[in-house]
Amino acid sequence: MHEVSICQHLLSLVSQEARGHGVSKIVRLRLEIGRLSCLDPEALRFAFDAMAPGTIAEAAELQIDQPPVRATCKDCGAAVELDARFDPCPSCGGTRLELHSGDEMRLLEMEAA
Repeated sequence: MHEVSICQHLLSLVSQEARGHGVSKIVRLRLEIGRLSCLDPEALRFAFDAMAPGTIAEAAELQIDQPPVRATCKDCGAAVELDARFDPCPSCGGTRLELHSGDEMRLLEMEAA
C-alpha cells in the first residue's frame, strides 16, 4: 500500500511548511488526486487517520478532490473528459487521445489555526 508512504511524505511536508510559517496547528488539508494516479483516496484517508495523531495535523480535516480526466482527441480534435485511461473518444470513438490531466496528486490548500 503506497498510500502509507505518500501519507508519511505529506505529513512531513505540511509539518515543515507550517513550522516555517510559525503555525502550530493544521485544521484542513485539501488534496487533488487524479483518477488515473493509481492512488486510492479511501486508502490515503485511512493512512492519514492512522498517522496524523501526534502530528501538527492531528485534528485536520482531509479533503480530497478528484477532478475529471481531461484529454484531446488526435482524430477529431475534441476536448473530452474520460472515466478511464483507455476509454475511446466520446465524440468520435477514436483511440488516439492525449491526456492533459488525471494522474496528478497535489496539495492545493493547507488551512492553519
